[in-house]
Amino acid sequence: MPLDAASEYNALKEQHPDALVGFEQGGQFEFYGEDARKICELVGGKLLEKETELGTVPVTGFPSDQWAHRAKQLWQCGENIYLAGLNEDGTHHQTKYLRRKDYLPLGATIHMEGRAFRVDNSTALDGTRKFKNFWLSTFAVQRLSDLICLEHQLSTIEYKPYRERQKRIVYPPRESNRDRLCGIIDTILAEQPKDFEVFLQKLIQQGYEVKRGKHTAVKGKGQKRFIRFRTLGTGYGEDEIKAVLEGKAKHKPYQKKPPQEQSFQLLVDIQGKMTEGKSVGYKKWANKFNLKEMSKTLLFLQEQKISSAEELRERAAAATEHYHAMGDSIKAAEARLTEIAVLKTHIINYAKTREVYDAYRKSGYSKKFLETHREEITLHKAAKAAFDEAGLQKLPKVKELDAEFAELLTQIIKMLSQHSSIRILFNKSNIQ
Repeated sequence: MPLDAASEYNALKEQHPDALVGFEQGGQFEFYGEDARKICELVGGKLLEKETELGTVPVTGFPSDQWAHRAKQLWQCGENIYLAGLNEDGTHHQTKYLRRKDYLPLGATIHMEGRAFRVDNSTALDGTRKFKNFWLSTFAVQRLSDLICLEHQLSTIEYKPYRERQKRIVYPPRESNRDRLCGIIDTILAEQPKDFEVFLQKLIQQGYEVKRGKHTAVKGKGQKRFIRFRTLGTGYGEDEIKAVLEGKAKHKPYQKKPPQEQSFQLLVDIQGKMTEGKSVGYKKWANKFNLKEMSKTLLFLQEQKISSAEELRERAAAATEHYHAMGDSIKAAEARLTEIAVLKTHIINYAKTREVYDAYRKSGYSKKFLETHREEITLHKAAKAAFDEAGLQKLPKVKELDAEFAELLTQIIKMLSQHSSIRILFNKSNIQ
């Protein structure tokens, strides 16, 4: 073992004195000294000796491709395990750190908030017991979770079919590599490094690779290409950064501009695209594309018998208003569908568990009876609470709810077909 590797191992051992530290060398995770002796006692193996820069030490280990199984085996024996994997440059990184306190053996009992919970699931690392993932097991787990939450007067997650779930249409903006680099440069310049070399060293500490030459460039971890300073914009060129470091200029931190909303425009701006460097072939395609779109617009105007721009604006405003009004109607109908589905479920549960709850009440609310029929009683209480919250004096019949549900569903389908057909398929730039 070289001196650098031995020093790195000693530093890791000082950080984790209570753990068995495995150090990857030559395709093996090796354990040294007392760690090696303890592993041989726990799981067996040969105890060898190895010459290092710090002297001869006892050593044992296992192949690197077996680390998952072997580490869990030692963890099961009640030990802290720290494995340091080998990097390409000879340094090491944390492959896995298993803590003794995180291990829950099969059959263990956990006490939380005055209640005892027994671990009887797939937490057994030897694979002797597994959770039986039967058909539609998720619904069984969800039902069990709902019962526990209702018992402790906690809220439950209402199940919705996929078509009724709210779809995510807004996503957080992603930070580009250039924006991230600008932010790091701002942070480094705020620390006021002595010169440009110190500035580059701080970038290296942040995980960037520096390529020197006529134009200095850097590349972050996971990036494929280098980024030149001069391409980052005003205030981030190499000469501008040097002027800030020398005190000749003041740095203005990068302010990311929000993306501009593009106006609805079907026609291609040919002149603008040509100035960006597009080819002659692109110009020919754009001319044909614009002619086709203008033809579609004229045909639409003729079909709709629109003869002026004023009439177009009026009809577009009326269509937009109708579009939003119909959208509100669809949302209201969908909300009522959800209410009907929930109410129907509670009515059915209430009817099925009524006899059990009457018997429970006649028993004087016996705890023994409650433990025997906990599921039925919990469902009955949840249904009664839902009726009280809705202010129902008389329960509606299930047939009436089914008829209302079918009628609303028919209305929604009809409104959706109309809603999707109301589109503004033209814009002012095409007409002009």
